[in-house]
Amino acid sequence: MSAIGAVFSCSCLRSGVWLLKPGMQKMSSFSLHTAARCAAKDYYEVLVLGGGAGGIAMSARMKRKVGAGNVAVVEPSKTHYYQPLWTLVGGGAKQLAASARPMGSVMPKGVEWIKSRVTAFDPDKNCVWLENDIKVSYKYLIIALGISLHYEKIKGLPEGFNHPKIGSNYSAQTVEKTWRALHDFKEGNAIFTFPNTPVKCAGAPQKIMYLSDAYLRKTGKRSKANIMFNTSLGVIFAVKKYADALLEIIKDRNLTVNYKRNLIEVRADKQEAVFENLDKPGVTEVHQYEMLHVTPPMGPPPVLINSPVSDESGWVDVDKETLQHKKYPNVFGIGDCTNLPTSKTAAAVAAQSGVLDKTISLVMKNELPVKKYDGYTSCPLVTGYNKVILAEFDYNAQPLETFPIDQSKERATMYHMKADMMPLLYWNALLKGYWGGPAPVRKLMHLGLK
Repeated sequence: MSAIGAVFSCSCLRSGVWLLKPGMQKMSSFSLHTAARCAAKDYYEVLVLGGGAGGIAMSARMKRKVGAGNVAVVEPSKTHYYQPLWTLVGGGAKQLAASARPMGSVMPKGVEWIKSRVTAFDPDKNCVWLENDIKVSYKYLIIALGISLHYEKIKGLPEGFNHPKIGSNYSAQTVEKTWRALHDFKEGNAIFTFPNTPVKCAGAPQKIMYLSDAYLRKTGKRSKANIMFNTSLGVIFAVKKYADALLEIIKDRNLTVNYKRNLIEVRADKQEAVFENLDKPGVTEVHQYEMLHVTPPMGPPPVLINSPVSDESGWVDVDKETLQHKKYPNVFGIGDCTNLPTSKTAAAVAAQSGVLDKTISLVMKNELPVKKYDGYTSCPLVTGYNKVILAEFDYNAQPLETFPIDQSKERATMYHMKADMMPLLYWNALLKGYWGGPAPVRKLMHLGLK
Protein backbone atom coordinates (compact mmCIF):
# COMPACT_ATOMS: atom_id res chain seq x y z
CA MET A 1 0.00 0.00 0.00
CA SER A 2 2.82 2.41 0.75
CA ALA A 3 4.24 1.94 -2.73
CA ILE A 4 0.90 2.84 -4.22
CA GLY A 5 0.93 6.05 -2.26
CA ALA A 6 3.85 7.35 -4.24
CA VAL A 7 1.62 8.70 -6.95
CA PHE A 8 -0.85 11.23 -5.62
CA SER A 9 -2.05 13.16 -8.66
CA CYS A 10 -2.68 16.05 -9.79
CA SER A 11 -5.27 19.65 -3.75
CA CYS A 12 -12.46 33.95 0.23
CA LEU A 13 -12.95 36.57 -0.98
CA ARG A 14 -12.46 40.00 0.11
CA SER A 15 -8.85 41.14 -0.10
CA GLY A 16 -7.05 41.46 3.22
CA VAL A 17 -7.01 44.97 4.61
CA TRP A 18 -4.05 44.58 6.95
CA LEU A 19 -0.83 45.84 5.41
CA LEU A 20 2.72 45.37 6.54
CA LYS A 21 4.00 48.36 8.48
CA PRO A 22 7.18 49.93 7.09
CA GLY A 23 10.18 49.63 9.32
CA MET A 24 8.72 46.80 11.39
CA GLN A 25 11.54 45.04 13.16
CA LYS A 26 12.27 41.51 11.98
CA MET A 27 11.41 38.99 14.66
CA SER A 28 13.57 36.14 15.80
CA SER A 29 12.61 33.07 13.74
CA PHE A 30 11.23 31.18 16.71
CA SER A 31 9.79 33.78 19.09
CA LEU A 32 6.00 33.61 19.00
CA HIS A 33 3.55 36.48 19.25
CA THR A 34 2.01 36.78 22.69
CA ALA A 35 -1.13 38.82 22.04
CA ALA A 36 -4.00 38.11 24.44
CA ARG A 37 -6.88 35.94 23.31
CA CYS A 38 -9.71 37.86 21.65
CA ALA A 39 -12.25 35.64 23.39
CA ALA A 40 -12.03 32.14 24.80
CA LYS A 41 -14.66 30.67 22.50
CA ASP A 42 -13.03 32.32 19.50
CA TYR A 43 -9.52 31.04 20.23
CA TYR A 44 -7.90 27.84 18.99
CA GLU A 45 -4.43 26.54 19.54
CA VAL A 46 -4.31 25.58 15.86
CA LEU A 47 -6.46 27.33 13.27
CA VAL A 48 -6.52 25.86 9.75
CA LEU A 49 -7.77 27.93 6.83
CA GLY A 50 -9.12 25.72 4.06
CA GLY A 51 -10.80 22.32 3.85
CA GLY A 52 -9.00 20.94 0.80
CA ALA A 53 -6.41 18.16 0.83
CA GLY A 54 -3.79 20.17 2.72
CA GLY A 55 -6.18 21.64 5.27
CA ILE A 56 -7.91 18.37 6.14
CA ALA A 57 -4.65 16.41 6.28
CA MET A 58 -3.04 18.95 8.60
CA SER A 59 -6.11 19.27 10.84
CA ALA A 60 -6.05 15.49 11.32
CA ARG A 61 -2.36 15.66 12.26
CA MET A 62 -2.88 18.62 14.58
CA LYS A 63 -5.79 16.87 16.30
CA ARG A 64 -3.41 14.11 17.38
CA LYS A 65 -0.90 16.70 18.52
CA VAL A 66 -3.01 19.14 20.57
CA GLY A 67 -6.45 17.52 20.86
CA ALA A 68 -9.53 17.86 18.68
CA GLY A 69 -11.10 20.63 20.78
CA ASN A 70 -8.07 22.84 20.21
CA VAL A 71 -8.22 22.68 16.40
CA ALA A 72 -10.61 24.47 14.04
CA VAL A 73 -10.96 24.47 10.24
CA VAL A 74 -12.43 27.44 8.38
CA GLU A 75 -14.13 26.17 5.21
CA PRO A 76 -17.42 27.33 3.60
CA SER A 77 -17.86 24.45 1.13
CA LYS A 78 -20.31 21.64 1.84
CA THR A 79 -18.56 19.18 -0.48
CA HIS A 80 -14.97 17.92 -0.61
CA TYR A 81 -13.76 16.77 -4.04
CA TYR A 82 -10.95 14.44 -4.98
CA GLN A 83 -10.03 16.58 -7.95
CA PRO A 84 -7.37 14.34 -9.54
CA LEU A 85 -10.24 12.09 -10.65
CA TRP A 86 -11.69 14.82 -12.86
CA THR A 87 -9.31 14.00 -15.72
CA LEU A 88 -11.01 10.60 -15.95
CA VAL A 89 -14.48 12.12 -15.46
CA GLY A 90 -13.85 14.43 -18.42
CA GLY A 91 -12.71 11.43 -20.44
CA GLY A 92 -15.81 9.40 -19.59
CA ALA A 93 -13.94 6.81 -17.52
CA LYS A 94 -15.28 7.83 -14.09
CA GLN A 95 -18.41 9.45 -12.65
CA LEU A 96 -18.29 12.87 -10.99
CA ALA A 97 -20.09 11.49 -7.95
CA ALA A 98 -17.13 9.20 -7.26
CA SER A 99 -14.96 12.27 -6.61
CA ALA A 100 -17.28 13.86 -4.04
CA ARG A 101 -17.95 13.40 -0.33
CA PRO A 102 -19.74 15.62 2.19
CA MET A 103 -17.26 17.97 3.87
CA GLY A 104 -18.47 16.84 7.27
CA SER A 105 -17.49 13.25 6.50
CA VAL A 106 -13.82 14.13 5.90
CA MET A 107 -13.52 16.64 8.74
CA PRO A 108 -11.59 14.96 11.61
CA LYS A 109 -13.98 13.96 14.38
CA GLY A 110 -14.13 16.53 17.17
CA VAL A 111 -12.35 19.26 15.21
CA GLU A 112 -14.43 22.44 15.00
CA TRP A 113 -15.70 23.14 11.49
CA ILE A 114 -16.26 26.88 11.06
CA LYS A 115 -18.51 27.23 8.01
CA SER A 116 -17.31 30.63 6.91
CA ARG A 117 -14.67 32.39 4.81
CA VAL A 118 -11.59 34.25 5.94
CA THR A 119 -11.76 37.91 4.89
CA ALA A 120 -8.61 39.44 6.41
CA PHE A 121 -5.40 38.59 8.26
CA ASP A 122 -3.90 40.27 11.32
CA PRO A 123 -0.86 38.11 12.13
CA ASP A 124 0.59 40.79 14.42
CA LYS A 125 -2.32 40.10 16.77
CA ASN A 126 -2.66 36.38 16.00
CA CYS A 127 -6.15 36.88 14.58
CA VAL A 128 -8.05 36.42 11.35
CA TRP A 129 -11.34 38.00 10.39
CA LEU A 130 -14.18 35.95 8.98
CA GLU A 131 -17.45 36.93 7.32
CA ASN A 132 -19.83 39.06 9.36
CA ASP A 133 -16.83 40.69 11.09
CA ILE A 134 -16.16 37.67 13.28
CA LYS A 135 -12.67 37.57 14.74
CA VAL A 136 -10.93 34.30 15.60
CA SER A 137 -7.56 34.14 17.31
CA TYR A 138 -4.95 31.40 17.29
CA LYS A 139 -1.61 30.30 18.62
CA TYR A 140 -0.62 28.62 15.35
CA LEU A 141 -2.09 29.29 11.92
CA ILE A 142 -1.96 26.93 8.93
CA ILE A 143 -2.98 28.48 5.61
CA ALA A 144 -4.27 25.97 3.06
CA LEU A 145 -6.59 28.08 0.91
CA GLY A 146 -5.77 26.48 -2.44
CA ILE A 147 -5.82 28.31 -5.75
CA SER A 148 -8.56 30.35 -7.42
CA LEU A 149 -9.92 29.73 -10.92
CA HIS A 150 -10.51 32.76 -13.12
CA TYR A 151 -12.62 31.78 -16.11
CA GLU A 152 -13.85 35.38 -16.21
CA LYS A 153 -10.40 36.52 -17.37
CA ILE A 154 -11.16 34.88 -20.72
CA LYS A 155 -13.61 37.02 -22.70
CA GLY A 156 -16.85 35.11 -23.25
CA LEU A 157 -16.51 32.95 -20.16
CA PRO A 158 -17.93 31.60 -17.95
CA GLU A 159 -21.21 32.25 -19.80
CA GLY A 160 -19.81 30.38 -22.80
CA PHE A 161 -20.21 27.11 -20.90
CA ASN A 162 -23.95 27.42 -21.49
CA HIS A 163 -23.22 26.40 -25.06
CA PRO A 164 -22.32 22.87 -26.21
CA LYS A 165 -18.90 21.73 -27.47
CA ILE A 166 -16.98 23.34 -24.59
CA GLY A 167 -15.93 22.01 -21.19
CA SER A 168 -13.27 22.20 -18.48
CA ASN A 169 -11.94 19.48 -16.20
CA TYR A 170 -11.03 22.07 -13.56
CA SER A 171 -14.53 22.65 -12.19
CA ALA A 172 -17.25 20.36 -10.87
CA GLN A 173 -19.73 22.47 -12.83
CA THR A 174 -18.00 22.01 -16.19
CA VAL A 175 -16.12 18.69 -16.12
CA GLU A 176 -19.09 16.65 -17.34
CA LYS A 177 -19.44 19.05 -20.27
CA THR A 178 -15.97 17.95 -21.38
CA TRP A 179 -17.18 14.37 -21.69
CA ARG A 180 -20.35 15.50 -23.48
CA ALA A 181 -18.32 17.45 -26.03
CA LEU A 182 -16.02 14.48 -26.60
CA HIS A 183 -18.87 11.97 -26.81
CA ASP A 184 -20.78 14.15 -29.31
CA PHE A 185 -17.73 14.99 -31.45
CA LYS A 186 -18.37 14.70 -35.20
CA GLU A 187 -15.53 16.31 -37.14
CA GLY A 188 -13.25 19.32 -36.95
CA ASN A 189 -10.80 20.80 -34.46
CA ALA A 190 -10.49 19.46 -30.93
CA ILE A 191 -8.56 22.17 -29.05
CA PHE A 192 -6.97 21.92 -25.58
CA THR A 193 -5.51 24.95 -23.81
CA PHE A 194 -2.92 25.86 -21.17
CA PRO A 195 -3.09 29.42 -19.70
CA ASN A 196 -0.39 31.99 -19.13
CA THR A 197 -0.55 31.64 -15.31
CA PRO A 198 0.46 29.14 -12.64
CA VAL A 199 -1.95 26.19 -12.61
CA LYS A 200 -2.68 23.23 -10.39
CA CYS A 201 -1.70 19.89 -11.88
CA ALA A 202 0.14 21.25 -14.88
CA GLY A 203 -0.11 17.90 -16.67
CA ALA A 204 -3.92 17.82 -16.62
CA PRO A 205 -4.45 20.13 -19.64
CA GLN A 206 -2.74 17.63 -21.92
CA LYS A 207 -3.98 14.45 -20.22
CA ILE A 208 -7.49 15.07 -21.55
CA MET A 209 -6.01 15.52 -25.02
CA TYR A 210 -4.51 12.01 -24.93
CA LEU A 211 -7.77 10.54 -23.63
CA SER A 212 -9.71 12.34 -26.35
CA ASP A 213 -7.36 10.98 -29.00
CA ALA A 214 -7.85 7.46 -27.63
CA TYR A 215 -11.64 7.83 -27.53
CA LEU A 216 -11.84 9.16 -31.08
CA ARG A 217 -9.69 6.27 -32.32
CA LYS A 218 -11.90 3.79 -30.48
CA THR A 219 -15.06 5.24 -32.02
CA GLY A 220 -13.65 5.58 -35.54
CA LYS A 221 -13.70 9.37 -35.58
CA ARG A 222 -9.98 10.10 -35.30
CA SER A 223 -9.51 10.59 -39.05
CA LYS A 224 -12.06 13.41 -38.91
CA ALA A 225 -10.36 15.18 -36.01
CA ASN A 226 -7.53 17.70 -35.90
CA ILE A 227 -6.27 17.60 -32.32
CA MET A 228 -4.49 20.73 -31.11
CA PHE A 229 -2.75 21.58 -27.85
CA ASN A 230 -2.34 25.36 -27.61
CA THR A 231 -0.08 26.12 -24.67
CA SER A 232 1.30 29.38 -23.34
CA LEU A 233 4.50 27.55 -22.42
CA GLY A 234 7.55 26.98 -24.57
CA VAL A 235 7.90 23.29 -23.67
CA ILE A 236 5.49 20.37 -23.39
CA PHE A 237 6.63 19.49 -19.84
CA ALA A 238 9.14 20.98 -17.41
CA VAL A 239 11.16 17.78 -16.83
CA LYS A 240 13.16 16.76 -19.91
CA LYS A 241 12.99 13.01 -19.32
CA TYR A 242 9.19 13.03 -19.40
CA ALA A 243 8.99 15.76 -22.03
CA ASP A 244 11.00 13.60 -24.44
CA ALA A 245 8.63 10.68 -23.87
CA LEU A 246 5.56 12.89 -24.39
CA LEU A 247 6.95 14.36 -27.61
CA GLU A 248 7.34 10.85 -29.00
CA ILE A 249 3.70 10.12 -28.18
CA ILE A 250 2.62 13.41 -29.76
CA LYS A 251 4.51 12.54 -32.94
CA ASP A 252 3.23 8.97 -33.12
CA ARG A 253 -0.40 10.03 -32.62
CA ASN A 254 -0.25 12.97 -35.02
CA LEU A 255 -1.15 15.58 -32.42
CA THR A 256 -0.40 19.26 -33.03
CA VAL A 257 1.28 21.40 -30.36
CA ASN A 258 1.33 25.18 -30.75
CA TYR A 259 3.63 26.82 -28.19
CA LYS A 260 3.31 30.32 -26.74
CA ARG A 261 -0.40 30.51 -27.53
CA ASN A 262 -2.71 31.88 -24.82
CA LEU A 263 -6.51 31.69 -24.95
CA ILE A 264 -8.01 35.17 -24.53
CA GLU A 265 -11.56 34.83 -25.88
CA VAL A 266 -14.21 32.22 -26.54
CA ARG A 267 -17.03 32.98 -28.99
CA ALA A 268 -19.14 30.03 -27.98
CA ASP A 269 -22.08 30.92 -30.22
CA LYS A 270 -19.76 30.70 -33.24
CA GLN A 271 -17.56 27.91 -31.82
CA GLU A 272 -14.47 30.09 -32.15
CA ALA A 273 -11.45 30.34 -29.84
CA VAL A 274 -9.14 33.35 -29.98
CA PHE A 275 -5.49 33.03 -28.97
CA GLU A 276 -2.77 35.61 -28.52
CA ASN A 277 0.71 34.84 -29.81
CA LEU A 278 2.97 35.49 -26.84
CA ASP A 279 6.01 35.81 -29.12
CA LYS A 280 4.28 38.47 -31.22
CA PRO A 281 2.45 41.03 -29.05
CA GLY A 282 -0.82 42.15 -30.59
CA VAL A 283 -1.04 39.19 -32.97
CA THR A 284 -4.06 36.92 -32.50
CA GLU A 285 -5.30 33.71 -34.12
CA VAL A 286 -8.89 32.50 -34.41
CA HIS A 287 -9.62 28.77 -34.54
CA GLN A 288 -12.96 27.12 -35.21
CA TYR A 289 -13.61 24.22 -32.85
CA GLU A 290 -15.82 21.17 -32.66
CA MET A 291 -14.57 20.55 -29.13
CA LEU A 292 -12.80 22.95 -26.77
CA HIS A 293 -11.28 22.10 -23.40
CA VAL A 294 -10.42 25.21 -21.37
CA THR A 295 -7.84 25.32 -18.61
CA PRO A 296 -8.66 28.60 -16.84
CA PRO A 297 -6.20 31.24 -15.69
CA MET A 298 -5.49 30.76 -12.00
CA GLY A 299 -4.10 32.77 -9.13
CA PRO A 300 -3.96 33.12 -5.35
CA PRO A 301 -7.27 33.47 -3.51
CA PRO A 302 -8.25 37.16 -3.48
CA VAL A 303 -8.04 37.34 0.32
CA LEU A 304 -4.30 36.67 0.09
CA ILE A 305 -3.55 39.46 -2.36
CA ASN A 306 -1.91 42.39 -0.56
CA SER A 307 -2.19 40.56 2.75
CA PRO A 308 0.62 40.60 5.34
CA VAL A 309 1.17 36.84 4.97
CA SER A 310 1.74 36.94 1.20
CA ASP A 311 4.54 37.81 -1.19
CA GLU A 312 4.23 40.47 -3.90
CA SER A 313 2.34 38.07 -6.16
CA GLY A 314 -0.20 37.11 -3.51
CA TRP A 315 1.08 33.64 -2.59
CA VAL A 316 1.69 32.70 1.06
CA ASP A 317 5.35 33.50 1.68
CA VAL A 318 6.92 30.41 3.26
CA ASP A 319 10.37 28.91 3.57
CA LYS A 320 10.65 26.36 0.77
CA GLU A 321 12.25 23.72 3.01
CA THR A 322 10.26 24.02 6.26
CA LEU A 323 6.94 25.59 5.08
CA GLN A 324 7.17 28.05 7.96
CA HIS A 325 6.25 31.64 7.17
CA LYS A 326 9.29 33.82 6.48
CA LYS A 327 8.13 36.62 8.82
CA TYR A 328 5.63 35.13 11.27
CA PRO A 329 7.03 32.00 12.93
CA ASN A 330 3.65 30.73 14.15
CA VAL A 331 2.17 30.87 10.64
CA PHE A 332 2.59 28.05 8.10
CA GLY A 333 1.44 27.32 4.57
CA ILE A 334 0.76 24.20 2.55
CA GLY A 335 -0.33 23.38 -0.97
CA ASP A 336 -1.45 25.46 -3.92
CA CYS A 337 -1.73 28.80 -2.07
CA THR A 338 1.99 28.94 -1.24
CA ASN A 339 4.93 30.31 -3.21
CA LEU A 340 6.81 27.00 -3.05
CA PRO A 341 8.61 26.68 -6.42
CA THR A 342 7.17 23.29 -7.32
CA SER A 343 4.14 21.98 -9.20
CA LYS A 344 0.81 22.36 -7.43
CA THR A 345 -0.48 18.79 -7.02
CA ALA A 346 -1.99 16.55 -4.36
CA ALA A 347 1.26 14.58 -4.43
CA ALA A 348 3.10 17.72 -3.37
CA VAL A 349 0.58 18.24 -0.57
CA ALA A 350 1.21 14.70 0.68
CA ALA A 351 4.95 15.27 0.87
CA GLN A 352 4.54 18.73 2.35
CA SER A 353 2.18 17.49 5.07
CA GLY A 354 4.83 15.16 6.48
CA VAL A 355 7.44 17.92 6.53
CA LEU A 356 5.06 20.50 7.98
CA ASP A 357 4.02 18.11 10.75
CA LYS A 358 7.66 17.82 11.83
CA THR A 359 8.21 21.57 11.48
CA ILE A 360 5.27 22.48 13.70
CA SER A 361 6.21 19.85 16.28
CA LEU A 362 9.62 21.43 16.74
CA VAL A 363 8.33 25.02 16.65
CA MET A 364 5.90 24.09 19.43
CA LYS A 365 8.95 23.06 21.46
CA ASN A 366 10.74 26.28 20.50
CA GLU A 367 13.27 24.27 18.50
CA LEU A 368 14.66 24.68 15.01
CA PRO A 369 12.92 22.76 12.20
CA VAL A 370 15.23 20.14 10.71
CA LYS A 371 13.03 18.20 8.28
CA LYS A 372 13.43 19.62 4.77
CA TYR A 373 11.01 19.49 1.84
CA ASP A 374 12.87 18.81 -1.41
CA GLY A 375 10.07 19.98 -3.70
CA TYR A 376 8.85 16.46 -4.42
CA THR A 377 5.77 16.33 -6.59
CA SER A 378 4.19 13.77 -8.86
CA CYS A 379 2.06 13.90 -11.97
CA PRO A 380 0.66 10.64 -13.33
CA LEU A 381 0.46 11.61 -17.01
CA VAL A 382 -2.57 9.78 -18.37
CA THR A 383 -1.81 9.00 -22.02
CA GLY A 384 -4.72 6.62 -22.68
CA TYR A 385 -7.50 4.64 -21.02
CA ASN A 386 -4.98 2.12 -19.72
CA LYS A 387 -1.69 4.02 -19.91
CA VAL A 388 0.16 6.36 -17.56
CA ILE A 389 3.65 7.84 -17.46
CA LEU A 390 4.48 8.39 -13.80
CA ALA A 391 6.39 11.68 -13.54
CA GLU A 392 8.02 12.37 -10.16
CA PHE A 393 10.49 15.19 -9.66
CA ASP A 394 11.95 17.78 -7.28
CA TYR A 395 12.54 21.53 -7.03
CA ASN A 396 15.24 21.35 -9.69
CA ALA A 397 12.95 19.59 -12.19
CA GLN A 398 15.06 16.46 -11.80
CA PRO A 399 13.41 13.03 -11.68
CA LEU A 400 12.88 11.84 -8.12
CA GLU A 401 11.39 8.45 -8.81
CA THR A 402 10.01 5.83 -6.47
CA PHE A 403 10.14 2.62 -8.46
CA PRO A 404 13.20 0.79 -9.87
CA ILE A 405 11.84 0.98 -13.43
CA ASP A 406 11.89 3.52 -16.23
CA GLN A 407 8.96 5.68 -15.22
CA SER A 408 8.98 7.57 -18.52
CA LYS A 409 7.42 4.49 -20.16
CA GLU A 410 3.65 4.17 -20.51
CA ARG A 411 2.38 1.47 -18.17
CA ALA A 412 -1.02 -0.08 -17.49
CA THR A 413 -0.04 -0.75 -13.86
CA MET A 414 0.44 2.96 -13.27
CA TYR A 415 -2.94 3.69 -14.87
CA HIS A 416 -4.74 1.34 -12.48
CA MET A 417 -2.83 2.87 -9.60
CA LYS A 418 -4.00 6.33 -10.68
CA ALA A 419 -7.59 5.35 -11.47
CA ASP A 420 -8.41 2.75 -8.84
CA MET A 421 -5.97 2.71 -5.93
CA MET A 422 -5.08 6.34 -5.42
CA PRO A 423 -8.62 7.52 -4.60
CA LEU A 424 -8.75 4.93 -1.81
CA LEU A 425 -5.42 6.07 -0.44
CA TYR A 426 -6.47 9.71 -0.68
CA TRP A 427 -9.64 9.23 1.37
CA ASN A 428 -8.21 6.75 3.86
CA ALA A 429 -4.61 7.87 4.36
CA LEU A 430 -3.80 11.42 3.22
CA LEU A 431 -6.95 13.05 4.58
CA LYS A 432 -6.57 11.20 7.86
CA GLY A 433 -3.03 12.49 8.26
CA TYR A 434 -1.26 9.16 7.85
CA TRP A 435 0.49 9.67 4.52
CA GLY A 436 3.45 12.03 4.27
CA GLY A 437 4.75 11.32 0.79
CA PRO A 438 6.78 8.55 -0.83
CA ALA A 439 10.24 9.20 0.57
CA PRO A 440 10.38 6.08 2.84
CA VAL A 441 9.09 3.89 0.00
CA ARG A 442 11.65 5.35 -2.38
CA LYS A 443 14.49 4.55 0.02
CA LEU A 444 13.33 0.94 0.35
CA MET A 445 12.98 0.54 -3.39
CA HIS A 446 16.44 1.87 -4.01
CA LEU A 447 17.77 -0.60 -1.48
CA GLY A 448 16.18 -3.36 -3.49
CA LEU A 449 13.54 -4.19 -0.88
CA LYS A 450 10.01 -4.94 -2.06
